[in-house]
Amino acid sequence: MNEVRIFPMVGQFAGNKDVAREIRLRHILPAIEIGEGIILDFENVDSATQSFIHAMISDVIRKKGAEAIEKIYFKNCNVTIQKIINIVVQYMQESL
Repeated sequence: MNEVRIFPMVGQFAGNKDVAREIRLRHILPAIEIGEGIILDFENVDSATQSFIHAMISDVIRKKGAEAIEKIYFKNCNVTIQKIINIVVQYMQESL
């Protein structure tokens, strides 16, 4: 299972949707497409925008279904980031 460290790409604040898109295209989708899981490590990331999380995972859920989220593991997320991830996942599941 591959692990992607978010901090080196965004610093303490994950807000750049272009970076989120690159993570999705280069890491998340390829792993899901071959049936593997992926770890997104948020160590040292203090905050993220909802749009960053949405850009990173929503298209994966839309294309691969709600079960795709079971292959994405979120590591070292603080409470703020956990809440944002939960909001995006819930929204996407309701829209399917």
